Amino acid sequence: MDLIVPTPQGLYCPPGDFHIDPSTPVARAVITHGHADHARPGSREYWGSAAGFGLLRERLGLGAKINRLRYGETFTLGEARVSLHPAGHVLGSAQVRIEAQGQVWVVSGDYKREADPSCAPFEPIACDVFITEATFALPAYCWPDPTEVAREIHDWWQQCKRDGQCALLCCYSLGKLQRILAELLRLTDEKVYLHGAMARLVKIYREAGIAMLPTDIVTNQPKHFDWRGRLVLAPPGASGTHWTKRFRPLSKGFASGWMQVRGSGRRQQYDRGFVLSDHADWPSLIRTIEQTGAKRVLAMHGHTDTLVAYLRERGIDAAPLNLHHGASPNALDAAEEAAAGVASTFAINPLTTPPAQDFSER
Repeated sequence: MDLIVPTPQGLYCPPGDFHIDPSTPVARAVITHGHADHARPGSREYWGSAAGFGLLRERLGLGAKINRLRYGETFTLGEARVSLHPAGHVLGSAQVRIEAQGQVWVVSGDYKREADPSCAPFEPIACDVFITEATFALPAYCWPDPTEVAREIHDWWQQCKRDGQCALLCCYSLGKLQRILAELLRLTDEKVYLHGAMARLVKIYREAGIAMLPTDIVTNQPKHFDWRGRLVLAPPGASGTHWTKRFRPLSKGFASGWMQVRGSGRRQQYDRGFVLSDHADWPSLIRTIEQTGAKRVLAMHGHTDTLVAYLRERGIDAAPLNLHHGASPNALDAAEEAAAGVASTFAINPLTTPPAQDFSER
């Protein structure tokens, strides 16, 4: 019997009678992390990592019943023994380990393997069956060193100072924003200015003990504030709106894994693109699967067909896992990158760069 099956509500564990990141309210929900497309309000009872409790409370509401678990702490649901383990995606993100009927299954949730000062690092978990995300499961996606990307952002900011411009960097408000603030702290202690929609999530990270650059909200500044030489962080949806007019002259950048694709920044009128993702790239996906020792792998959320074909060629029992309620297999998990999707089908040559992505706020 499979320990995890897809249902209209999302992933369901029959032995434990619970769902993982359900899309609609259920009786019992285990939550991998606090992004809005994974943590949805309305369920009767939740289980999530203690490290991500502040984010879960923000998403699920003050009245939600949330059971907080330390990483590695085992608890029982029905006939299943369950534990949460670091996923390295955002603050409090977790993999879900399920043990029942003589089997061990691990649901990765969203994860990355690069070092990130704003969250706990990914922990490989041995298992029989591994359910992995596949957002960037193409060989073309191979991330640069994030510390070097942070230095690129800092150097761009300093160049904007010399040019008398404001540096406006667009990034997703949960995970990417805090990672950038934490990475830049290694290079400077200068204040950074935020779009007001970002402030609450930064506060939650600070309350969790994450060290980041000092910040203030854009609208807290005087009417004739001089924005030249300042770094401003904003959600992608704010780019090109009336809100940005106050910063002129400005240079606009975008931090995203999709910046790996040549020409994407220019197509969206960004002056600079910085390759920084909170998802695993192709080498990390393959390395992680190998480290789990799983004989069976189920892939979801992304380029599942490419990953499945690669694993099958290497003798691993692999298959796509398509959720009943989900988007097409190649659709972007919009809440992570706050950008738009990949074309649902196209011919893939593993030795070449895939088609450029389209960007739009979701």
